[in-house]
Amino acid sequence: MGNQKIDSLLVSAKETAALLGVCKNHFYALHNSGRLGPLPIRLGRRALWNRKELESWVVADCPARRQWQELKKIKPKIKIA
Repeated sequence: MGNQKIDSLLVSAKETAALLGVCKNHFYALHNSGRLGPLPIRLGRRALWNRKELESWVVADCPARRQWQELKKIKPKIKIA
């Protein structure tokens, strides 16, 4: 296997902020205000975000959480990158 890089399916707040190109504080501000669409998944005490859902959210032009959750209900199989 060597030095193969594995892309995680779930990413931390720090990693999510980096993927979105914002600092961690701004990421938390987006999350707390409801402007970040995807909700985290809890694994124990950790909050992790689904990388594919984040990618789909960006492709959908980053709608606010309420809009994103409605889009997911209407189109439960939103194309995931």
